[in-house]
Amino acid sequence: MTEVTIYTDGGAAPNPGLGGWAAVLLSPAHGARREIFGAEAETTNNRMELTAAIRALQALKRPCQVDLHTDSTYLRNAFEQGWLVKWQKNGWRTAAKATVLNRDLWEMLWELTQTHRVRWHWVKGHADDELNNRCDALVRRAREEFEAGHRGD
Repeated sequence: MTEVTIYTDGGAAPNPGLGGWAAVLLSPAHGARREIFGAEAETTNNRMELTAAIRALQALKRPCQVDLHTDSTYLRNAFEQGWLVKWQKNGWRTAAKATVLNRDLWEMLWELTQTHRVRWHWVKGHADDELNNRCDALVRRAREEFEAGHRGD
């Protein structure tokens, strides 16, 4: 199984508002690096964090062993602390009986994690992790390019 390292980030400003997502995919065995990013007009930080992970996993051409690095505890903990499994068992309700937000994205991400073996890693955002910072810069770029394309000039 091919090993891939992925860094992801997403955000919206304001939240909710214009959002961007980004991922850096590394295949050490092949010496390959790929950067992907995009934006959405009306979204939230959490939706963009999920979208970044989804788009990164969708970019893989075959099942892979993935080390996915994120600065989103929401994303990481949903898998590492079993929240996602519990939400599914509870009819997409949280322990407090509230409706789980972003169910559409969680379901897509769940499907992708059934294809790929994903190990989740948390990194501190806006710190000194080079690839997390690169993703953050790509998120800003995505938002700027989206705004520039929608100014109606």
